[in-house]
Amino acid sequence: MASDAQLAKLLGHIAACRTARLPGARLKFFIGPAHVGYVEPAFAAQLAALSPDIGLGQDVRLPAAAAGGLNNLALAAGIASRGEDFDVRAAPDGPVLALLDRGALPQFGVIGVGVHLNGLVRRNDGWNLWVAKRAAHKKLDPGRLDHLVAGGIPAGLTPFATLIKEAAEEAALPAALVSQAHEVGRFAYEMEREEGLRRDVVVAYDLELPADFMPQAADGEVESFALWSLEQVFETVCAGEAFKFNVNLVLIDLFIRFGLVRGAAASRLRAALG
Repeated sequence: MASDAQLAKLLGHIAACRTARLPGARLKFFIGPAHVGYVEPAFAAQLAALSPDIGLGQDVRLPAAAAGGLNNLALAAGIASRGEDFDVRAAPDGPVLALLDRGALPQFGVIGVGVHLNGLVRRNDGWNLWVAKRAAHKKLDPGRLDHLVAGGIPAGLTPFATLIKEAAEEAALPAALVSQAHEVGRFAYEMEREEGLRRDVVVAYDLELPADFMPQAADGEVESFALWSLEQVFETVCAGEAFKFNVNLVLIDLFIRFGLVRGAAASRLRAALG
């Protein structure tokens, strides 16, 4: 059972991902009639100065017919491209309204969707979890602990197709094995970060892996992998900030489902996760 101190830490991890208060000082950003994001007033003024298509008043509006130029507008505003487009939607499962480079999502306050995989191994001593250490050169959260597989969903791909792609790239997991993964939850948060506003949805999967499977860092995004007991993962999450912020949300859900947190504590965490 989780102690009071452990429960407080787990609740703190959830609260840390919910720091944005919207709209706050930001202006709502619309594509046509659809509300897709939030922008700072100074950035809104910059966009309006750059493009006659931008309508600036109590909110910021871009006609749907001009949405194809959104990436060019982001570049003109000085946002460095990361070379990976994401779908712009008003809701995670809504229609695609535009494409926007991943690096520009926080400035426009647009929803970003990603996938995370709990890579589980059942051994005689109980459940174990593969833990990745992010490479030191990563732009965001270098050196933090992470899931075996995690990544954003690029334009045109489904969550499951992204999972298969990322699993091959990050851990050399064959598609035939990853296809056995099953979705276990979706976790949304709105968070103030150094890079801007993060409005993210994480699609979480479980996959039981063979005891002899050894992940390999195929694309250099991961420095190393280690197989930890689930209890060690729990103690580490409860002890500090070793894991990347959004990984904690998926792990807290895992702890509840696998019985490391029970009763009233589990109910409080479930309610906080949403």
